[in-house]
Amino acid sequence: MTTRVAVLGLGAMGLPMASWLSRSFDVIGADPFEERRALAADQGVTAVASAQEAARGATIALAAVRNGDQLEDLLHGPDGIVEILEPGAVVILTSTVGITTVAAVAARLRDRGIGLVDAPVSGGPVRAGEGDLLVTCGATPEDWQRALPVLEEMAGTLVLVGHEPGKGQAMKTVNQLLCGVHIAAAGEALALAGLLGLDQHKALEALMAGAAQSFMLGNRGPRAIEAYEGGTPETASRMDIFVKDMGIVTATAKSVGLSVPVAAAAEQLYVMGVAQGRAADDDSTIINVVSCR
Repeated sequence: MTTRVAVLGLGAMGLPMASWLSRSFDVIGADPFEERRALAADQGVTAVASAQEAARGATIALAAVRNGDQLEDLLHGPDGIVEILEPGAVVILTSTVGITTVAAVAARLRDRGIGLVDAPVSGGPVRAGEGDLLVTCGATPEDWQRALPVLEEMAGTLVLVGHEPGKGQAMKTVNQLLCGVHIAAAGEALALAGLLGLDQHKALEALMAGAAQSFMLGNRGPRAIEAYEGGTPETASRMDIFVKDMGIVTATAKSVGLSVPVAAAAEQLYVMGVAQGRAADDDSTIINVVSCR
């Protein structure tokens, strides 16, 4: 029997994951925005407005939401899927919402006989659409086995980092510390190149050939230069996502008594970007925050 997978949230990450998974599973997506449902249909994914409708009969519910509030609404709101999922179903949470939030969510789901695999993803929309994500998971052995076929299809690199929900979030927090700092540093470096009169495209090419290269520099660099030159790059990852993620990083570090001054400085740049009205802009536009453009 084909596994029924409900992909709940067809945003920048949810839609390409749904499209890829539909190659191997019976996938139905849900999103409140008609535009996203139309895009899903263009990619061969059946999509509905109601999360409950999508989740009915699903053995796996993959949640691709923006934050903890959206997750709470998805699970327990007026269109909440907890009322629909059968005991034994598993929720795969692909979002970054923080350790304590996931632990609380897992306990409530467990009371209803529903499992939770804490599986935040990293890699961006292109890799999501190729089944090549980094997926770091925290899950009980039973829930892990139930979700494994879907997880293996989503991931290029799949790592079980702990046997309880929350461990995946812990690993993603470490990951996002580096990602957030690297994006901010890339913006500063390319802004400096521009202000020094260098050709930023050639500077980026040179940097990516040496010890200073990083994934975020190579990935965000072209869009950062486009923004610096006055363009409006396509939004692949919103600025306000890193306000959330870096807030999780600094709060988590504080909870264990660790000082993270570099991460805290990067966090403030994203906060400044949102304060300037850039919340929905691509995070690569941090280059214009640091250069005051």
